[in-house]
Amino acid sequence: WLAEAIDSYLGKAATSLEEALGLRYGRGGVPWWREKAIRERDAALRELADEFFADLSICNRSREIATLALRYGASAWRHDRDGRDMSETYTGTPREYLWRAFRSGATMPLSERQVRNIVGG
Repeated sequence: WLAEAIDSYLGKAATSLEEALGLRYGRGGVPWWREKAIRERDAALRELADEFFADLSICNRSREIATLALRYGASAWRHDRDGRDMSETYTGTPREYLWRAFRSGATMPLSERQVRNIVGG
């Protein structure tokens, strides 16, 4: 069945490899790989909030994280994304968590409101 599925995909009879293999998700659902990436990103952002911004209100926490993510995405991530491993200099800093969030593959950076929904819930 695997060979038939791959032939179907390569022959363009199926629109995606998931479809050819019969892996489906509900209408409007999120593919398993995207859900995993979102969970990893959200966990990294929650840990960042707890570790470095626990004393701030949810709004201020979200604002700080969104600002850091925007800056990291515009500067260091452009270089970090090509490497497999995180720079050792990031360990124990907010960049460790930002690197994990960006590396997850989920959408980054996020708006302040999106961050608030993640770290506040």
